[in-house]
Formats: sequence, C-alpha cells, structure tokens
Amino acid sequence: KVTRGPKGTPYCITHDGRTLRYPDPDVKTNDTVRVDITTGKILDFVKFEAGNTVMIRGGNNMGRVGVIMHRERHPGSFEIVHIKDAVGHTFSTRLQNVFVVGKGMKPWISLPKGNGIKLSIVEDRNAKMSK
Repeated sequence: KVTRGPKGTPYCITHDGRTLRYPDPDVKTNDTVRVDITTGKILDFVKFEAGNTVMIRGGNNMGRVGVIMHRERHPGSFEIVHIKDAVGHTFSTRLQNVFVVGKGMKPWISLPKGNGIKLSIVEDRNAKMSK
C-alpha cells in the first residue's frame, strides 16, 4: 500500500507491517521492494508486470513459481493473474495470492525444493517409488 501521511509525507506499508517513508515514486501497490534491514531503506524494487517471476503464497497453487503472463481486471470482484511455470503449465489465481520474487526470469530468492513446479499425481508417485 502506498499513500501519503501527515503533511503530505509519502510512505508505503509492506506485507509484513513495515512502514517505509519516502519511497521511490515508481513504487506502487503489489510491487516488491528489497529493504536493507539495518537502515530500513529501499535498495531496489520490482514492478508487478507481465514477464516477472512470482511465487504463489495462498490458495490451491501455494508454493508454485512461474512468470506472469497477464492480469485480468474485474472491477468490483477479484482480479485474476495468469501464470506460466518453468515446465510450460499455465494456471491462474487471485491477485492477493501472488508475490513478485524476481525480475524477468531470474528470482531474487532461493527457490524451494523442486523449484516451485507442481508434479502431477502420476509423476509424484513415480518420484516417491524411485527413492
């Protein structure tokens, strides 16, 4: 969330409750900012736009990683984001379940085991049986 406080001071609030004063004017809602923990300053940010790497943080697709294909806007209802993973599977989820984790195809974080790719039931069974 990006807004103005008393006397017109711009500030943004992160998903974990931090308040960052005087953010870059290009930072908007749903963008991801990289913060220096010691100083509380914004080091870098990534826009929420098509082509950036995202991780799903809620819903049935939780934990999956992919690239934003496009975003459907539905005024008065939930906005839908269409995502394509590294294997080529496409899926969609609500906007509030999506978190940008990297610029382009390169993530800023270390990805979980399996690189956020959801296996089918058969593939999962075969992987477990081969251990």
